[in-house]
Amino acid sequence: MEAKNDPAAAHANGTLIGILCGTGAAFGWAAGFVAAKHGIAIGFSPEDLAFHRFFWTGLLLMPIVLRNGIGDLGGIGWGRGLVASVLAGPPQALLAYFGFMLVPLGHGTAIQPACAALFGIILASLVLGERLTVRRIIGAVTIVGGLIVFGIESLTTIGSHGVGGDLLFTTAGLFWATFGVLLRKWQLPGLRAVAVVGALSVILYAPLHALFIGYGGLLRMSFGENLLQALVQGLLAAMMPIYLFARAVMLLGAGRASTFPALVPVFSLIIGYIALGIVPSILQLIGLVIVVIGFRFVVR
Repeated sequence: MEAKNDPAAAHANGTLIGILCGTGAAFGWAAGFVAAKHGIAIGFSPEDLAFHRFFWTGLLLMPIVLRNGIGDLGGIGWGRGLVASVLAGPPQALLAYFGFMLVPLGHGTAIQPACAALFGIILASLVLGERLTVRRIIGAVTIVGGLIVFGIESLTTIGSHGVGGDLLFTTAGLFWATFGVLLRKWQLPGLRAVAVVGALSVILYAPLHALFIGYGGLLRMSFGENLLQALVQGLLAAMMPIYLFARAVMLLGAGRASTFPALVPVFSLIIGYIALGIVPSILQLIGLVIVVIGFRFVVR
């Protein structure tokens, strides 16, 4: 009975759950990155991938928003809801998808998580007043150093157009870091965050997609490929990571939770090898080890 009421044990359990949630979110994002790169390669447009990522999730979770009151988006408010939808919804996803049209998988999955981790720690300190410990600073610098190794390796495979892709992924990372800090500031639970982003995607993005893009691109692809993107983008890359990441933010704080995207390159290498047969290079493996070491410093 005493162990159950032990604050230290409860804190340790909460930390472990937070780490597992953050790691699960990183795995989902990595799966989404690999599926997105595959989708772009076979002919999906970025807009169609964004549709798969958020429309089906939005339909599934719309009852939650309707039950809590659509007038104020379940108490969150339309202002906050719109901000969350931009930072973690279709606009943020489109930045990454267009980026994959310019740079390889390894390059894209390195730049965005690095920027999400770096900006997240900085914003958590400036906006939320979270303490920047020496260990956290060392971990963050180490993570960024490892991701730079990924970037250096990928630079050998792209041309001058890669600068544009880098900027797109940098902006996407900034968007996600800001979203994480706002989740903490607003005390917004993960499921409600997913539901609001999905609902606004159905209400706003789906009509815009139908009006300006149409569904010809989706209809040209096979049912199997559409189903793959709907499941991976909608479930593994959208609904599950937002919920798990929001949970990690609440348990670990925005600063530490913001470093979990740095695990995305690790999982991307593994999933890319298994699913697409992409063999990681020696530099990528070195970068992976450095990222893991930095991650351990930050979340300890």
